[in-house]
Amino acid sequence: MIIIAEKLNGSIPSCAKAIAERDADYIRDLAKRQAEAGADFIDVCASVKENEAETLKWMIDLVQEVTDTPIAVDSPDVNVCLEAMKFCKRPGLFNSVSGEGTKIDDAFPVLADTEWHVMALLCDDTGIPKTAAKRIEVFEKVMQKAKEYGIAHNRIHIDPLVEMLCTSEDGIAMVVEVMTYIKKNYPEVHISGAVSNISFNLPVRRIVNQAFCVLAMNAGMDSAVLDPLNQDLMGMIYATEALLGLDEMCMEYITAYRQGIFGQKK
Repeated sequence: MIIIAEKLNGSIPSCAKAIAERDADYIRDLAKRQAEAGADFIDVCASVKENEAETLKWMIDLVQEVTDTPIAVDSPDVNVCLEAMKFCKRPGLFNSVSGEGTKIDDAFPVLADTEWHVMALLCDDTGIPKTAAKRIEVFEKVMQKAKEYGIAHNRIHIDPLVEMLCTSEDGIAMVVEVMTYIKKNYPEVHISGAVSNISFNLPVRRIVNQAFCVLAMNAGMDSAVLDPLNQDLMGMIYATEALLGLDEMCMEYITAYRQGIFGQKK
């Protein structure tokens, strides 16, 4: 599983406070702890109304002081992400593009001849599609653009749009249908998504998140935006990989346990 650490996000109240107060120690500490917990990318999202690129630069510089873990530059504004790329010392994850407007045509030419990964959301100018068929249609358009601009499949992370379970009429059946289609037809493409979206407005959210991870991984999800400091969730991920035959002799599971990534409260 490719772990995209979610905690450095201005939409989270504690992080928003740290950003507003320019609390550098908070940013550095959270980045370091997420990296040590096994993150493959550190997502950095300012979530501010003004001076977003400037704030992202401040955050990215702090993250890079304490870890070499690649950064996921995160903003709904593609141009802000393009600007934030310049502050990163090594290729990371561009988070994100979608079928909306000119986002793909603005981003893909810049990303084409780099080693950057890119997250693509399966929505377009009509909003969030209500059916699996429509999301797959958006996905195919993304892949056509990827072919046009020479973006390799293994650099693409597809977010099928994980929504609240409490408002779903069929659980995660639609998302699983999309994931299954992607893995069958484009096995090198990564399937991703924000794990915590599934449990909004439900009690004991951690249980729902863990259950979703297991089922989604079984459907092909191999990348996720989540909290790597949640040891129960991380343990569930390592265990599921072993059960799916993706961890020879359970060595990754055993190593992660020994490193304290799960099973040991810090």
